[in-house]
Amino acid sequence: MELEKPSARGVPPRPQDPEGCLVVAIRIPVRIVVLVLVLPVRMAWDALVVGGRFLQRTVLRPLGRALAWAGRVLFVWPVVGLWRYVVLPVAAGLARAGNLLAAGLARLGNLLAVSLARLGRTLVVAPARWCHRYLLTPAGRALLRLLRGAGAGAARVYARVLTPAGRAAVRVLRGTGLVLAALAAGVCTGVVWLVRYLVVVPTVWLVRYLVVVPAVWTYTWILAPVGRVIARLAGAVVAGTVFCLYWTARVLLVLPALALWRLVLRPVGRFLAVVARETGDALGHAWRIAGRISLAAGRLLGTLFRWIFVEPVRWAYRAVLTPVGHFVRDAVLRPAAAAAREVGRAVRQTYAAVREPVRQALAAASDSVRQTRADLRRALFGEPGRPEAVARREPSGREARTLGSSTTALTKD
Repeated sequence: MELEKPSARGVPPRPQDPEGCLVVAIRIPVRIVVLVLVLPVRMAWDALVVGGRFLQRTVLRPLGRALAWAGRVLFVWPVVGLWRYVVLPVAAGLARAGNLLAAGLARLGNLLAVSLARLGRTLVVAPARWCHRYLLTPAGRALLRLLRGAGAGAARVYARVLTPAGRAAVRVLRGTGLVLAALAAGVCTGVVWLVRYLVVVPTVWLVRYLVVVPAVWTYTWILAPVGRVIARLAGAVVAGTVFCLYWTARVLLVLPALALWRLVLRPVGRFLAVVARETGDALGHAWRIAGRISLAAGRLLGTLFRWIFVEPVRWAYRAVLTPVGHFVRDAVLRPAAAAAREVGRAVRQTYAAVREPVRQALAAASDSVRQTRADLRRALFGEPGRPEAVARREPSGREARTLGSSTTALTKD
């Protein structure tokens, strides 16, 4: 039995990395220990898998089919039968009754609507039409003529009196506005000139030579040099502080951490990585070897079970049960099946003899129901109106032409 998997066909094996003595010393003990620990787990797992498959084939699948059949028999078929043979016929009957009721109500509504329309035409429309024609129309025409005359008089007053007076007032107001605008422009110009040369110019001169010039000299010769000196001192202080903190952190934190990583953590990590890799490889090899061992043990148990139980049962079935079953089939089941076929044939003949009278009775009942419904409709709504015959001007057939006959529609009789 090989411990390693054979490489894939056509793919060269991957070159292995050089291994140290520590790896070789750890590998064999670890694989032995892991095989001892994994073998019971793999055998228990294979036993559970086999038991689960056997349980599924022998118990769960037949139980599921039985439950499905029971659900279909207990729920689906009763619901389908109830829907097909109870709900649908009742719904069809109610629909027909509703259609008849709706038709009757529609006919009654049409009659009521026609009656109300005639009553409204007689009591409302005719009086309203008479009132509109003989009262409202003459009154409206007289009022329109009166308003038209008043509008013509107002237009003449507006054109002959109000328009000339408005034009004269506009001319007077326009001249007065021009004079007042000229006076206001002169006064504003004088005031602006006085304010500019008596207030603004002296104020600008005083601010420039008493505030701006001293401020510029102070910034250039005092504040700027002092600020540069302060900035240089602050930069030197910050640089010295950063330099001191950098070396302090390097000596107190970085160098110890680097030494700890190089001298402690890296060797320990490599050792743990080697142990973890070898443990994983050992688990894989142990799981595969345990599978082989479990397969061999399962085959051995299957062979023993076949020799101890299956072969005796097969011999008993072939030598004992089969002859007994043939005897029961020939002596009991076949005569019972023949008797059942005879009973079925008699039942079918009886049904064929009874079916035709039942069909005729149902047809007669349907005709009587249809006639009763027609009588009820005739009693409720009366006889249906028949179209009157109209005399046709065209001849019904081809007639021979005589001296007293005509071929035009205007001179025909």
